[in-house]
Parts: sequence; C-alpha cells; structure tokens
Amino acid sequence: MKRPRAVVIGSGFGGLALALRLQSAGFQTTVLEQRDRPGGRAYVYQDQGFTFDAGPTVITAPNALEELFELSGVRLSDYLELLPINPFYRLCWEDGYCFDYGNDPELTNAQIARKSPADVDGYARFLEYAEAVFQEGYVKLAHVPFLNLWSMVRVAPQLLRLRSYRSVYHMVSRFIRDPQLRQAFSFHSLLVGGNPFDASAIYTLIHVLERKWGVFFPKGGTGALVNALVRRFEELGGELRLNAAVDRIRTERGSVTGVDTTGGWSINADAVASNADVVHTYRHLLRATSQAAGKARRLLKQRHSMSLFLIYFGTRRRYPGLAHHSVLFGPRYRELLEDIFDRGLLAEDFSLYLHAPTLTDPTLAPPGCEAFYVLSPVPHLGKAQIDWQVEGPRYRDRILEYLEKHYLPGLRQELVTVRLFTPRDFERELNAHLGSAFSLAPVLTQSAYFRVHNRDPRIGHLYFVGAGTHPGAGVPGVIGSAKATAGLMLADFGLSP
Repeated sequence: MKRPRAVVIGSGFGGLALALRLQSAGFQTTVLEQRDRPGGRAYVYQDQGFTFDAGPTVITAPNALEELFELSGVRLSDYLELLPINPFYRLCWEDGYCFDYGNDPELTNAQIARKSPADVDGYARFLEYAEAVFQEGYVKLAHVPFLNLWSMVRVAPQLLRLRSYRSVYHMVSRFIRDPQLRQAFSFHSLLVGGNPFDASAIYTLIHVLERKWGVFFPKGGTGALVNALVRRFEELGGELRLNAAVDRIRTERGSVTGVDTTGGWSINADAVASNADVVHTYRHLLRATSQAAGKARRLLKQRHSMSLFLIYFGTRRRYPGLAHHSVLFGPRYRELLEDIFDRGLLAEDFSLYLHAPTLTDPTLAPPGCEAFYVLSPVPHLGKAQIDWQVEGPRYRDRILEYLEKHYLPGLRQELVTVRLFTPRDFERELNAHLGSAFSLAPVLTQSAYFRVHNRDPRIGHLYFVGAGTHPGAGVPGVIGSAKATAGLMLADFGLSP
C-alpha cells in the first residue's frame, strides 16, 4: 500500500514529537521549519564559545520522551543523557529568604516548618489535592483529544469536584497561610503562560508531575534533545527541510492538499499538521480557505498568554553557590502580575527566572566561564504599546543591574556576550500572535474542548499540535498534544501505532 504523506509545519518539540510518531507508524513525513535550525522556541544560540538554549529549559515527564523512541524499538538513552536537577528550583526573595524546592519530602517539610509550622500539614493536604488533579487532568485527559462538547460534558463533574474553575493561587491559599510559601507553590502556572491568580487550578498538577518523575536537563543543552529527536526521525526516513517558511496550506473541496513555501517550493500531502501559532495558521496560512475565516476571527478575540523578555549572557568567571534554576521574586507578586496580565504596564520592579546551565553541564561555556539566561514576564503586544527597540536596552540594563546587586556580584564587568529577545522578536521570528510566548492563555474557558482542536472540525485532514491545542503549553503539554494528534491521524488513515 502507498504510504500516506504528512507534512508537519514547525519543528518545535510538539512538531518533532508528532513527526516521530507518524514516521514510526507508517506515514512518510516531512517537517518544514522556517528558521535555519530545528527546535522552534527551543532554538540554540552560539557565540564566543557559549551555547544558549533559547527557550524551554525545564524538562519533566521523561517517560513521555522515552516513549517517543521506544515506538521504533530504540531507547532515548542511546541518543541523549538526561541529567537530574536538584533542587528543582531555588526560590529567592529580596529580604534574603530562600527556599530550595525539590524532590526530598523531608527537606521540603523542614523548610516549611522553619518558615511556618502551621503550613506543614497544609502542604500535605495540598499535595493530596494536587495528586487528585494530576490523575484526572494529566493521566486521564492530557493525551485524549476533545473534539465535541459531549467529550467535555463527560469529564465536567470530575473537574467541578476538583474546583478547576478556581485559580491556582486560590487553591494554594486554601492550604497554605504564609505569603511567601503561597508564592512558592503557585508560581508554576507561569511556566505555561498562566497568571496564578487566573489560570485554572488544573495546573496545580505540575507539582505532582515534577515530584513523580523529577526535573532534568539534557547533557549538551535542550538543543541536544532537539537533535536527538531529529536524528531518530531522519533515521526512520523522515525529511526535515530548514529555511522553508510556509506561505499557505492548500485546500480543495474542503480538505488539505498540500503546502506552498515562500521560496516557491511546494509539496502535496494527504494530511497537514500545524505546529505553528494557531492564529497565524488560521489567519495567514489558511487565508484562501473560507472555512478558516470565522475561526481566525474568534481566535483574535480570545485571551493570549503574556510575553517574555529574555537576556542571554555569558561571563568570564564562574558563580558558585547558585542553583541551576532560580526564581527571583521581586517586592510585589499579585500587583506585578496585574501589571503584566491586566494593566499592560512595564513595571519598575520585576520577578525573574535565572537559568544557569553550566552549573550542571560546564561544556556549554568556555573553561572558567558561565552561561546564563534570565527571563522576565512582560505584557504581550496587545496589552502594551512598547517600543522594544528603545525600551529593550533600558530594560536589559535594569535587569543586569538588579542581578549584580542581589545575586551576581560584579556581573557587568564580567560580561563577554549579551543577546536580547523581546516580545517583538516572538512576533517576527516565531509568528507568535501579539508576541505571546505560550499561545492561548491557560484558563478553563480556553482548555480542553474550548481550545483549538487537535483535528479541525471543518477542514479535512488538517491537524494541530503544540501549545495552542489541547492540552496546552510546556514540554509535557506539547508532547502530550503530539500523542493526542497522532492518535487521530493514525485512526483517520487506518494505521496502527
């Protein structure tokens, strides 16, 4: 029998995971990537001997990655070494208080007891709640596509029982009293683009996911994981084309027929799956398709996640005593998040995520040097009219000055290389609507059935994978979306996993 041909648009983690599943199951799969390297948001920058992972750096649920390789009879460990990270995060406040959040229950409870003895029991009850959410929201639903309203109605009682309509912060506060500990156990939704005061309590499951399987970092950087996926995909006969920006998805008689690139190259396809931004896909890539116009208008009205401001920098000296992942809380929490998500203000203060991968893998920088990136959540382009060409360098200087004052003494004198990535770069380089870093906001009314479906209901053999579709953003989320979407595609074409 002729192998069905699939085209996957975009080589982010979701697109590569889907392509690997399809190629393993019998599709002849081509991945089209507009940039000069694969990875999407997991791009890699190299400069003066430093290697910088551009995007995702927290790898959880390694079993989901292992499954991708086992589908074709090999092991992930043959292609990549995952290094365990402990503590998962070091959480720091300006008053000098630090909390090492990791996988040691005794250490975690001891830290809670020193800070707020009454919260030890509350934390235990919070984990029981999060475990129940994990079972319903991840184990049962993360890999299951929601294609019709009945699929949502079936799970609604469980989601209501777990109060998923409440926010992450609200549910944490039911169990935890101390203000700083509330921040420590509610910030996780920011990792998938959600405001803890607004994101569905479903995202408390991240606590259990991390504690169950740990937090890891790929040896060689996150880009090494991208390369491992590409290598296995190509070994199986898959094709990756770089510098191949898609101009449009062709359709005929209500079904996809292929893809045209901006460079004039075309490919016919039996199925097309988009790992590109969902608004960009419906609004631009399907611009000639009447069935897509209404969906594009509805997506423009939906809520999108915040954007990010990132600084990649290398130093000529090491900074011992740091953690691999640090969350640096500023003086405000709720008020700062309101500035970012609601008021659209670039505040004077900030909370930061500091990534120091050379603490785990020194090969990512020259000998005696350190590689970093620091990330600040900022409003997306629809919330704030900020000229990032002007404000970017100013904001960079403020952040570097802050890091030098509080965490990295003498930083600015030790800099070897500095690179910025702003919300405008998310829009230009990744076609992210409004420069959003995580696509649609992870609120309950934009989750499961209410998110972009893994298979389009009106355009035949058009599929979606990645942050904008179910289950959502984050590495486990987009890997899960690939499993859900692949299941639909295999069933539609009569193939077995």
